[in-house]
Amino acid sequence: VFLGGNDTVEFPIKFTPKHAGCYHCQILLKSSSDIRVYEIECVVNADQADAQVEFLTPAFQAVTQEIPINNISSEDWKFEAILEGKCFHGPPVINVPVGETVPYPLTFKPVTES
Repeated sequence: VFLGGNDTVEFPIKFTPKHAGCYHCQILLKSSSDIRVYEIECVVNADQADAQVEFLTPAFQAVTQEIPINNISSEDWKFEAILEGKCFHGPPVINVPVGETVPYPLTFKPVTES
């Protein structure tokens, strides 16, 4: 097959996943003189959404908001939390197994009234 001085051929694939996750597939191409198997892995991330948490608490009293982390992927997740801002506290690491929802306890503990 002559490819015009180029040894590549476009092979468009349409992929429409319903959920975030890792999808594996094999493509088998056969001709009278050749057989090729291509392994394809597609990783789909969930849409990113902006979130806002508002804390209302009397002066010097702590309040905790549990933020649900839902893992609908096919792999366990391990998150490292980096909190910025004064008076916020939470665990530095959270593990979310496949198919589970784990709450991340974010605590606001004011030291002075603002």
